[in-house]
Amino acid sequence: MTESVDLVLREMRWWDIERVLELEKDLFPEDAWSRGMFWSDLAHARGPQATRRYLVAVDPAADDRIVGYAGLAAAGDVADVQTIAVARDHWGTGLGGRLLTELLSAATAFECAEVLLECRIDNVRAQKLYERFGFEAIGFRRGYYQPGNVDALVMRLTDPSTSVAGTQGNETNG
Repeated sequence: MTESVDLVLREMRWWDIERVLELEKDLFPEDAWSRGMFWSDLAHARGPQATRRYLVAVDPAADDRIVGYAGLAAAGDVADVQTIAVARDHWGTGLGGRLLTELLSAATAFECAEVLLECRIDNVRAQKLYERFGFEAIGFRRGYYQPGNVDALVMRLTDPSTSVAGTQGNETNG
């Protein structure tokens, strides 16, 4: 297993979409994002009016295989974690924490006062990651994930800049 520190995090670009979709379909077979959803968000990720930040984690030791990705959308003073995914063979390496740290840094750069996210109610692993970063459960969205009709736990983090500062060097799981 490659440690997270050996991986390169970089901006996601349009030419990454096909490889990201492969990972997306493996990890989220019932409710995977479509090609169009990624294209739409990436269209808002560059330039002076950017409101999105998308990253990929690349393993240079494995022919630049994409082993993770993450995305954030900002609107006013609120950011929303759109997605975080880590390849199964990289679970437990700290990659999820690295990706989340980058998203929270982006939320801070976008001058967001809080960050929201939805997490599958049955994804305890992700919930623990978010809790380590200071996210708190604030509600549910019934039947949010379709077609499986799975509920979402809504979580919120206030002041992402404080959370990022408090987790530097402490993302060993995820």
